[in-house]
Amino acid sequence: MDFKDRLLRATERGQQAKDTEARKKAAQALSEEECRRLHSSYRLELTEHIEPCLRQLADNFPGFNYETVVDETGWGAAIRRDDLSIKAGRRDNLFSRLSMTISPHSEYHVLDLKAKGTVRNKENFSRNHYQLLKDADLDSFKQLIEQWTLDYAEQYAANNS
Repeated sequence: MDFKDRLLRATERGQQAKDTEARKKAAQALSEEECRRLHSSYRLELTEHIEPCLRQLADNFPGFNYETVVDETGWGAAIRRDDLSIKAGRRDNLFSRLSMTISPHSEYHVLDLKAKGTVRNKENFSRNHYQLLKDADLDSFKQLIEQWTLDYAEQYAANNS
């Protein structure tokens, strides 16, 4: 085989390698888009579960206001209330809030649920649960949403005197 043939074959191998790399990138982009779609689907289902849980909690404790959360930290819902306490002529504002959000899609391909709860100006819990998108179990997320709502209700009732 002379040099000209070897040069031609080397050029073909290089072109094939380039084509193979382009196909890999296209497949990776497709899987990235699939991950985004899957995350969006899970986020929607979980936020639709967060909403009734927090609305029922707000209905159980009059004075709480419900609000939808859609910002850079995620999608979800929150309830909040402000109370006034007067003791020995001193006025205090007491803030209570519970928020639950699903974090936006990230390069790590995880489904992330975050909850923060404050009762009477004291943060009583900050919780986080995540699973890889490919392994996500929505039932476990829904159970956690319900459990965290019940935990907050118990803590609020215990501290609201």
